[in-house]
This record gives sequence, structure tokens and C-alpha cells, in this order.
Amino acid sequence: MQEPQITDDLIAAHGLKPDEYDRILEIIGREPTFTELGIFSAMWNEHCSYKSSKKWLRTLPTDGPQVICGPGENAGVVDIGDGQAVVFKMESHNHPSYIEPYQGAATGVGGILRDVFTMGARPIAAMNSLSFGQTDHPKTRQLVHGVVEGIGGYGNAFGVPTIGGEVRFHPAYNGNCLVNAFAAGLADADKIFYSAASGVGMPVVYLGAKTGRDGVGGATMASAEFDDTIEEKRPTVQVGDPFTEKRLLEACLELMTTGAVISIQDMGAAGLTCSAVEMGDKGGLGVKLTLDAVPQRETGMTAYEMMLSESQERMLMVLNPEKEDIARAIFEKWDLDFAIVGETIAEDRFLIVHGNETKADLPLSKLSSTAPEYDRPWNATEPAEPLADVPGIDPIDGLKALISSPNYAAKQWVYEQYDSQVMADTVRAPGLGAGIVRVHGTPKMLAFTSDVTPRYVRANPEEGGKQAVAEAYRNLTAVGATPLATTDNLNFGNPEKPEIMGQFVGAIKGIGAACAALGTPIVSGNVSLYNETDGTGILPTPTIGAVGLIADDDHLIAGEAREGHVALVIGETTGHLGQSALLAEVFNREDGDAPHVDLDAEKRNGDFIRDNRAFIKACTDLSDGGLALAAFEMAEAAGVGVALDTSDTAELFGEDQARYLVACNFDQAEALMVAAGQAGVPIATVGRFTGADVSFGGTAAPLEELSAIYRGAFADVLG
Repeated sequence: MQEPQITDDLIAAHGLKPDEYDRILEIIGREPTFTELGIFSAMWNEHCSYKSSKKWLRTLPTDGPQVICGPGENAGVVDIGDGQAVVFKMESHNHPSYIEPYQGAATGVGGILRDVFTMGARPIAAMNSLSFGQTDHPKTRQLVHGVVEGIGGYGNAFGVPTIGGEVRFHPAYNGNCLVNAFAAGLADADKIFYSAASGVGMPVVYLGAKTGRDGVGGATMASAEFDDTIEEKRPTVQVGDPFTEKRLLEACLELMTTGAVISIQDMGAAGLTCSAVEMGDKGGLGVKLTLDAVPQRETGMTAYEMMLSESQERMLMVLNPEKEDIARAIFEKWDLDFAIVGETIAEDRFLIVHGNETKADLPLSKLSSTAPEYDRPWNATEPAEPLADVPGIDPIDGLKALISSPNYAAKQWVYEQYDSQVMADTVRAPGLGAGIVRVHGTPKMLAFTSDVTPRYVRANPEEGGKQAVAEAYRNLTAVGATPLATTDNLNFGNPEKPEIMGQFVGAIKGIGAACAALGTPIVSGNVSLYNETDGTGILPTPTIGAVGLIADDDHLIAGEAREGHVALVIGETTGHLGQSALLAEVFNREDGDAPHVDLDAEKRNGDFIRDNRAFIKACTDLSDGGLALAAFEMAEAAGVGVALDTSDTAELFGEDQARYLVACNFDQAEALMVAAGQAGVPIATVGRFTGADVSFGGTAAPLEELSAIYRGAFADVLG
């Protein structure tokens, strides 16, 4: 088959700028073959090379005494004591999910699970963070149904509990939904597997499912804006098979006990190309691949198609040759392909042979670590105008506006489609704040949360970036967990626009400051740029996934409010309404500044909650919707009314940070007051849990009526 001629149009179709193509010509001293053009395109696109973000990602704190492995591997690894480690990462599958919602979301789950078990960890928990357009947009309902079904269809069949997440709606996502998938696994701290190849002449082995044409060019597609040709991109979306992935998990974990694995890498974005190049580059070696040996499920596949296919459920391994028979037998037992497709070589070459022809011969190191890196021009986001007056409202009407919005209504329509109990270690399922999973066979538990408030980030990227980390910290603290570390999924528009790059830079600065102050380093993550359609970008959405440790059963805070419990707010309330949920849902306004995040107060108040957990029956952080929504949610979960002393709009719905709502007995409330005075922590009694009504300063409505609105609103609009 004759290869296409390299033209300007072909170069542009591969997402390469003219100066980048000139750089390729300089590196190889000749015109590339079609396969080589595809390889450069895959390795130098934004999705794989992080060429617009590397400069700023390097500024993030990534170290700490708990960190075993930070960014740069398939997932981050954090010590949880007793020779055990938690392995976790979050990654986007935004563009594929917009084009083909079910498969896009399903393969996002599959990919993040492989990132975890390729490190030698058995997955124990999954989460997701989903952003959709306005609810009456013609595409939103189809996207919500497809994405939720895809996440459930893959995760449930694979057998991992989905224990947390978030769902939001905003017109900025009309043309580009966000699907951010998180997975975490457990491993022995001294049995972590890495991707750096070592040893010359070692066999390179293909493991798992066969290669097809699905997903060819997927990484390049994920690095471009959408336009009216979006439907033509459908073939670049992969197709997943969770039952094959489950077998691949078991085969890989069994293989890892044999000593056969020198290095191992999941075949994710850019498939065989990216996995082989990263293994070689990290090990300072070259790689030769013979594509005739690649297991294929379609006939007549070209070298270009095989190198860029993103078929799912595949791994690449450098094998200890003495263990080949043992390794092969394991994969044959699990009915998976095992094929030696190449070898490591001493020269800095990426050599691709197909049908006895050399299809690519490139300097391997130039494909990965020396990919283009840009210092994009950026403009700082202009300070927000002062908030115009917000009229006082009937507080029950304000609460009803929030709980009838799909943004703040109960999300059981979503999470009940996910299996949250599989593996039988889930302590706290979705819907109540951070999800919690037991560390099987120990008194320890791990807590997981995912957080970001995009409207804050748009108004003030630095404060919004801080707030995403701080809210994750509070969600973990509220269940008694000590926050350990974070992963980030940085979703932004076109970085070639200085105002978008300014949002990115500001958010990174805020995230970095918060992670440093709160002792939660970034250990893994993903950057997703070019989330735009016809020039209109999404809200800046730097999602933070965080993990915390509950060292013993006694440290868990997971009780419910009860009749007669006192309601206390830990932290200072000033009534900040800028960019608040109330402003958006009641007044259709998105103005004012994001709330200020005092990182010293966040640390102090979080430590106070953990130090005094013995006095606390139930706890939640205050975020969207302020005290009013938090008190209602705590009351609704427990089936008991709540009476707050104030009817003031700003006190009830303000979104000041570093605050918690606590429920406890009267004598425990007194003990907390004394402890707070000694620790210099603001504390105030704001009401009590009692009766069958929700009452704000005497204005009341039956809890049962409000609960029906809260529980029914999401399905009424989108079900």
C-alpha cells in the first residue's frame, strides 16, 4: 500500500504547526515517512507532551515524607503505613465522551484503572467528576445518560466500587463536556512496578487484547478544539471491554509475582507509540518493534494504524527472558494475547519494521523528553468588580431554589447506577461527602474526594485553585481522615489565547500554594487543554482528587445528626456572596469575586476537627450554598429537622471558606467551645437539630416536603 505524500494539509491534519514540522526535519535530516509523521504527531501533541503546561507543572509541590512516587509514572504512590501504599490518579476523557458518550466515558474508566494496576496495585475505588452544559441544551440529556451508563457499565462489570464524585451543569460546557475519571489501588510499598526499561536485548512483549483500528489518532483529536466537523471524529473514539480488562488485571498481578517483569506500561493515549517511547526514554534505551508480531483483530492494518491505534485493554512489558515460558503460560491461562513484538536496543533509535520494511527509524529521545515546550504568553485575569447589592430573600425560597437545581439536588439518579458495594469494603457510599473504603484486613480506611468550583476559578484563578484544594482537604477532614496527597485534572480552553493561559497559570499558583500549606503534594495528574467549540471555551475546571487516611476505626467521623443535637459552625462567617450558588440559582448572576482562602485558617481549623473528633457526632464542610444547604443536607440525611437561629441571607448562603458544620450533644458542644477557645479557632452555636421542619430564623417548611424536592429534582429534569 502506497503511503500518502506529506503535504501542508496532511501536516496540519496531524496537529503539527509549520515550525514544529521544520523542527522534525532538523532532527531527522529528511522528510518523515507517513508512519513517522504519525509518531511525531502522537508524541508531540498536547495530550501526550504537555508542551504548553510543563513549565508551570514543575512549580507544583510533589514531595513529602509520605510520597513514594510522584508525577511522571502511570500513577502516584503514597505510603499508608504497615508496608502498604495507595496508588492513584485522575485523568480526562473529555473529547471522546462528547463525541461518543458511552464508549468515551467507559474507556476513560478503563484507562485510569490500567494506570493503577500497571503499577502493581489492585484497584479498590473509583470516582468521577462530570461537567455538562445547561440542562435544556439539546445534547445535554443524551450526554448525561450516555456518560453515566458508560461509567457504570465499565466499572460495575470490572468490579471496582464507585464511591464518590461530582456532577455540574453550566452553559460553558454546552459544546464540550468534561469526564474526569479517578481510580485508586492498594499495593505493597516494596512491590511497585515502574515503566523505565532496562537491559539491552530484552524482549518487548505485547499483552492483552488484540489491536484494531478504533482510536487511531485519538490523542491528536484530544489536543484540538471542536468545530462543525465533530461527527467525522467518531472513529477516533476507542471501544472498551471491561471483562477483558478484568482478566488483564488478574493476569498482570499474577505475572508480577513471578519476577518476569522488568518494566511495564499501559497502552493509553497514542497506544503502542507512546508506551514504547516512554519505556525506552525513561530507561535511556532504544526500542525496535516488529509489527508483524502484533496481535490484530482486523486485516490489512498498516504500520501507521498499529502504531497509533488506541484499542483498549493492552499493556507493553519488558520481560526477563528467563521467565518467558512462565509469563506466556499465565496469559494463555487468562485467554489473553502474549506476543514478543520487539526488543530493547543500545542505540537511541525507535525502529519500526513491518513486512520486512523499515516504516520508521527515529531518535527515540527526541520523541519524548525533548518534545516542544512552550512558554505561552499569558494575561492575568482582571480583578472582579465589587459585588453589587444582593437583595434579602425568604430563606426557605432560597433553599428551594438550590435543592431544585440539578447542580445541588441529590444525585442518587447518577450514583445508584454505579456499584458502590462491590468488594464489600465500602464504608461510606456516594452522596454524603467523601467516600470511604476499608483497607481490607486492617483497621485502616482510605477516604476519597473530588472537588472544584469552576465559577470561582473563572472569577479569580488563583483563589479558585486554592479553594479546590482546600475544599478537598475539608471533605477528607470532615470524615476524620488525615489528608495525604492529591492528583489534579486540569481542564482548560485554548492555551494559545493569553487570557486562557492566564487562567491556567493563576490556577496552578493557587493549587501549588494550597498543596504546600496543607501538606497534600500533587503526586499524579493530567492536563486537558483545547476544551473549546467554535472558539468558545469551558469554564476553567482544575479538578482536585484527594486521598486521606483514617488510621483506625476510632478516628472515623461518620455519624448522623440526632434529635436535640446542637449545630455549631467552626470557622469565621462574614457572609461572602460573590460567585455564590445562591447568586447563580436565584438571581441568575455570576458576579463578584471568589471567596478568599486563608490557608493558615484552613490548616488550623482542619487540625482542630481531627484533634477533637471524639466530641463530634456528624460533620460536613461548608461550601456551595453555605450554611443553609449544609444544614439541610445534614438534616435530610438523618431524617430530623433543623432550626437555625438566623434568617439573614448572607449568613445563611454566604460561601466563606475554612468552615465546618458540626452536630453533637450539648455537653460535647461545651467541650468543643472550650477547646476552640484554647486553639484560637472561631466557633459559634447556630441552632439545633430538632422536630420535623427546616426553620431559618422562624421561617419554616416541612423537611418531608423539602426532601421530596431534593430527591426528585435531578430525575425530573434529566432522568
